[in-house]
Amino acid sequence: MRYQKRTALALAAAVAGPVVLMAAPAAHATVVDVDYQCQTPIGPKGAVSPIDIKAVKSGGGYRLTMSFQKGVSSSPVELGKGAMNPSALIKVGGAGEGTVSVSGASNAAAIPANTPIKISDLSATYTPKKSGKVTFTAGVLTIKALGTTTTCTPKNNPRPSLELDVTAAGGGSGSNGGSGSDGGSGPNSQATPSGGDELPRTGPLDSATALGTLGGTVLLSGAAGVLWLTRRGGRRTAG
Repeated sequence: MRYQKRTALALAAAVAGPVVLMAAPAAHATVVDVDYQCQTPIGPKGAVSPIDIKAVKSGGGYRLTMSFQKGVSSSPVELGKGAMNPSALIKVGGAGEGTVSVSGASNAAAIPANTPIKISDLSATYTPKKSGKVTFTAGVLTIKALGTTTTCTPKNNPRPSLELDVTAAGGGSGSNGGSGSDGGSGPNSQATPSGGDELPRTGPLDSATALGTLGGTVLLSGAAGVLWLTRRGGRRTAG
């Protein structure tokens, strides 16, 4: 019986492993340096910020998160808690077209005068209208604070931060049905990411998570194989 169990586990690992790897969604994410040139109430300012865009499958769409690793502007006066509200556009290319408007929380703490403004993560849900490879690129950033508006525009024609194979609802592959942005909703949407559908990210923790998922699948499949062999062996004995 022990020999049968070891054989079943080995067979399950050989079969289940390739299935999991083939089912993984195709995505390529990279951190891109974006040269933002900002028009502020006190004149032009600029800074380069590395931008990261990630995606998580969420219902019939994909939850996008745009992260800024450096501040891109500053204020000549202190900004009190909750005084600054950021938003941005993510340009959609490839199989999609248009833009997705993302927004985030206001500043959780006061920002001292003449200090780089750290932008919180900006997010929204993107709903593709057709299936295929879609690119997501950092677009215009808008910062509203104390009744003023600062607009920051990428000047270095940045490359996409994320390339993703998407599947439209119903698996459609036809036209997007007109110009403008593909479906997107802001952070107030209540879509809940489905379990295990998180798309590939960068970093060792994400690799560990992927390996953990693979291991779990192999073990579950192995248990099923043991049960099948046990039942089959029992029938032979009975005969």
